[in-house]
Amino acid sequence: MTDERIRKFAEACGDTNSVHLDDEYAKTTRFGKRIAHGMLTASLISSILGNDYPGVGTIYLSQSVKFKAPVFIDDAITAAVEVTNFREDKRIVTLKTTCTNQDGILVVEGEAVVIAP
Repeated sequence: MTDERIRKFAEACGDTNSVHLDDEYAKTTRFGKRIAHGMLTASLISSILGNDYPGVGTIYLSQSVKFKAPVFIDDAITAAVEVTNFREDKRIVTLKTTCTNQDGILVVEGEAVVIAP
């Protein structure tokens, strides 16, 4: 997670909360330093679904997200998905979704439902 990525995300979505962008303000928060937007971290899941598995042509139907721990600048985040159900007649896939940091700490968890290509 980089400063540049956080700033670009803030610009793209309009979420300019100081906890994401202002070092001095962030020092006064419970986190002690700037954190990444939760939805920026969760967007890594969308990247997997649309590019890798199920892949190009995947249609998102829903995504639940729980933010379990903060993500800081320079954290290395790994997103993963695991199929928990497949409805073959409509190609609807339900997946457990997670993001972990470089220390193996779960930072995001949830469930996605998609239509596979």
